Amino acid sequence: MNRRQFLNKTSSVTAGAVAAAAIRTESYAQTSPNDVINVAVVGIRSRGRAHYGAFQQIPNVQVTHVVDVDKSFFGEHLAGLKEQFGGNPKTETELRRVLDDPDVDVISVATPDHWHALQTIWGCQAGKDVYCEKPVCHNMWEGRKMVEAARKYDRVVAAGMQSRSDLVAQEAVKFLRQGGLGQLYAAKALCYKPRNSIGTRPDSSAPAGLDYNTWLGPAPWRPYNENKVHYNWHWLWDFGDTDMGNQGVHQMDVMRWGMNKREHPRLIHGVGGLYETGEPTDQETPNTQYTTYHYPDGVILHFEVRGWYTGGEEGMMIGNFFYGSEGWGMLHGSEFKTFMGRNNEPGFSINWTQMEYQGAKEAAQKPFEPKPWVQDDSVQRHFEDFIRCVRSRRWQDLKADVLEGYMSSAICHLGNISFRLGRTVEFDSHSERFVDDDQANGLLKRRYRPPFVVPEEV
Repeated sequence: MNRRQFLNKTSSVTAGAVAAAAIRTESYAQTSPNDVINVAVVGIRSRGRAHYGAFQQIPNVQVTHVVDVDKSFFGEHLAGLKEQFGGNPKTETELRRVLDDPDVDVISVATPDHWHALQTIWGCQAGKDVYCEKPVCHNMWEGRKMVEAARKYDRVVAAGMQSRSDLVAQEAVKFLRQGGLGQLYAAKALCYKPRNSIGTRPDSSAPAGLDYNTWLGPAPWRPYNENKVHYNWHWLWDFGDTDMGNQGVHQMDVMRWGMNKREHPRLIHGVGGLYETGEPTDQETPNTQYTTYHYPDGVILHFEVRGWYTGGEEGMMIGNFFYGSEGWGMLHGSEFKTFMGRNNEPGFSINWTQMEYQGAKEAAQKPFEPKPWVQDDSVQRHFEDFIRCVRSRRWQDLKADVLEGYMSSAICHLGNISFRLGRTVEFDSHSERFVDDDQANGLLKRRYRPPFVVPEEV
């Protein structure tokens, strides 16, 4: 497909988008749990594998298409998914052809970060519902456009913030919101995830079967290099968002959720660097970041990324701490524990294996009560929650609506902007602009490479 064909096709999709969305909303209003929902998984190398397996395990849901710009994944890679999870999907390298298919109900986006916004917006315009991986956007401006598109076309758009469907995390947040630690004043999140150096690779020709131009999509043109694709793109600014926007966005989301922060922070201060062995590397993003966020009400959030050698904190490498006027708590995987007063006396705790409830504020310990959620799979629950909302047409009931995904992704972007500028920045949550700071505002949006452009008017 040449550029003229691309533009004509995109224009036709946009022109018919409102009508298509209206027709699909009307038809969905008639559906029952027995009606089959057809899903196209976009990007099948890494997270796309999980998407494929999750949807195939939901009753009356089937993966009918897999879309990838690298045809090499349509061989043994896809065969393995079929053998493990069933299904016999069609393969396609061009997403727009799938969006034109009226039988496709949902697209599930598992592509690199720099593609998330445009594919989600196209999906909304074509009348599809969308599940989008984290971080939902590569920059703040396009994240807001994703929210606008979801609302304009009345689409169900979920963010891949699976912790929102973790039932231990839900109980922890309920406890925090009910004042279990008293007045919350601060929180801290950790992403201590070992990352080895990616080294260097020479530029070369793209391998046969890879549509490298489309892989680049909205990003600036660069010569092909093995270190740009297949996961290492995370560590290049044109495509990724550092480990704070990769693994860390999950913990950032839990921190914002637990602290009930519905606005952006006012002051952001980020420092860090790329600490390596001294050998050359193609990596651009830091592997060590310390970022502090200050909110108008005085609450402080803090996030740390350590990708080089480090120990944990309280035995935790990835997770969250919450601090209140009466005690503190830590959420680590499938366990939430609290400690009360100056003597750190054990307080409320909950985990999968014991489901124990302890409380310093309770007169007596509650008896052991087994729950049906023991050993629950929060990732699978998250996809099931999305499908329930697709059927009901109630995006308001999503555990992680696109707006929640945008707000949590935005905190990561704000921290990265402060780091890249090397100074504290001040942000106005209402206007979503930095205060009297043209240099910082210039990093809220990217220059898009035509014709892969996120539009001003979605």
